Amino acid sequence: MILIGIDPHKSSHTAVAVDTSGHQLAKRRLVVNAGTFRQLIAWCEQRPERRFAVEGAGGLGRSLAQQLAAASEDVVDVPATLSARARVLSTGGNRKTDEADARHVAQVALFRPDLRKVTAEDQTTILRLLTERRDDLVHERTRVLNRLHAVLRDLLPGGVATGLSADKAAAAMKGIRPVTATDNCRRDIARDLLADLRRPDRLVKDNGVQMREALAATRTTLTSLPGLGTVLAAKVLGHVGDVTRFPPSTTSPATPAARPWPPPAATASVTGSTPAATARSTRSCT
Repeated sequence: MILIGIDPHKSSHTAVAVDTSGHQLAKRRLVVNAGTFRQLIAWCEQRPERRFAVEGAGGLGRSLAQQLAAASEDVVDVPATLSARARVLSTGGNRKTDEADARHVAQVALFRPDLRKVTAEDQTTILRLLTERRDDLVHERTRVLNRLHAVLRDLLPGGVATGLSADKAAAAMKGIRPVTATDNCRRDIARDLLADLRRPDRLVKDNGVQMREALAATRTTLTSLPGLGTVLAAKVLGHVGDVTRFPPSTTSPATPAARPWPPPAATASVTGSTPAATARSTRSCT
């Protein structure tokens, strides 16, 4: 088995192959372009028994890691903290270079069998992207809404009530009669903010439609649970993904059976009370 460690960067990727003892066998620097994946596979054709280790497969190495996973290659994700620790513990100095980083990534994957395996993106990735997009739209809508509240407070006595929407703001702005040039400017800004508020409203609605279609494609039954709507179900599936990637929990040993409460007669012999009084006290405690 040959381990191929990859140190990804924005403009170049460095690949280093090591044997089962961790000794470096070959290296290759690849410029990031449309043919990077083909060049990497062509360089690895002489090593059919191989395993790829990508540093930060969820960051700069996402594109290459996903291409490798889609090609049915064995790919694992190496966190940057582990490769940095391997560089510090290495002999012969800890100078940081792309080649050394790629070698340390491969060595970490060689001796750490618990690394996360990279799988090809599926419908759960689409759900995660849609939920993150919805969060961004909601935050943008909240920012515009707060700004609109502040402007309308200066135009209307007492401002507007909470729970403001685009339609309520439009109705409130119909009664504005600016007197000064400053109020005219505030009214123009309020109109612009109202137009800005309608855009995230429309995009959130479209996002909800896409989210429901993506959930229907997964054939999930989460939405049938009480209190679990479309957005929450999409977040659960999008961020958890395939639950089979989690190891099963170890079952705890069976606890010994609880000792029964002593009968009234035994309690009476210990406390010195009468059986009737003990029975009454036992019933009240129960």
